[in-house]
Amino acid sequence: MSAPTLHRPSGLTWTVLRLHRAALYAWGAALLATAAVLTWMYVIGPDARAAIGPCGSPGTGLPDCEDLRAIGTDETYGIGIGLISTAVSYLMFPVAAWAGGALVGRELENGTAQLAWTQSVTPVRWLVAKLAVPAALLTAGTTLAVLLEVWARRDDNPTLVGHWYGSDAYISTGPVAVAYVLAGLTLGALAGLVLRKALPAAGAAFAVTLVLYNVLDRFRMSLWPASTVTGRAALHLPPDALALENGAVTRNGERLGNDLACVGLDGSSEISRCMQRTGLTDFWATYQPESHFWPLQLVESGLLLAVVGLATAAAFNLLRRRTP
Repeated sequence: MSAPTLHRPSGLTWTVLRLHRAALYAWGAALLATAAVLTWMYVIGPDARAAIGPCGSPGTGLPDCEDLRAIGTDETYGIGIGLISTAVSYLMFPVAAWAGGALVGRELENGTAQLAWTQSVTPVRWLVAKLAVPAALLTAGTTLAVLLEVWARRDDNPTLVGHWYGSDAYISTGPVAVAYVLAGLTLGALAGLVLRKALPAAGAAFAVTLVLYNVLDRFRMSLWPASTVTGRAALHLPPDALALENGAVTRNGERLGNDLACVGLDGSSEISRCMQRTGLTDFWATYQPESHFWPLQLVESGLLLAVVGLATAAAFNLLRRRTP
């Protein structure tokens, strides 16, 4: 009796994974390292919060300040969370460069893609596999990294992990992180199809995603209407709010922008005397509260997914025009 035949995986999916196994191994190693670091951050989180809590001298009933400073867990925790946040936030750039250079550009430059097209693989099926396989892996892996970071942050104490509106914290704790990675993938693939050479495509993909990132970072807080408050409350915004603009109103009704007069005064009598002295009648401020985190995330994710759709459509259109 002959030994049973072992069937090896085949098909376009397996081909993509085999050709880019180095990138697959690197991605897997990065996810394992991320999971390990964030798990450690979750474990030491309570000690880090205790280290920045109230303290006093011996005999006051509070933890000794010198003992808390000697622990240093808060610094380790903040650095660990910060490193992972930065890595997730800037993941789109290496993804774009890899997609343009290795995933598409190199195969067109070396003729590997053209050889596959002469076999049973059509250009459209080839590009579908080139985009779908890494997109699935990147989506799953980035989602896992985001969920682990949210888990490790626990109560998101800004003293330890930064404010929610900081670029790294904002991107790495919401669905916009996945949208950025997919935008990098599709823009990189499009650059590879346009330039058909590995190094130029990698450079162009990196540059385009850099422009996209900076434009959205510049206008992010304009993607959702800001809240406006008037009166004394404008002088004391919530601690988790991002102040966009503040000012005062004069006796003749003129609205002054970014007027800091009387800001920082606590007592009502002090504020009243300051208003009389400076000729002000009211205060106003516009800000983004933490409750706007999800609306901002969804709008920015929608814009990025629109870029993904446009880049994907342009890539397939270009491929059809260049192939029989």
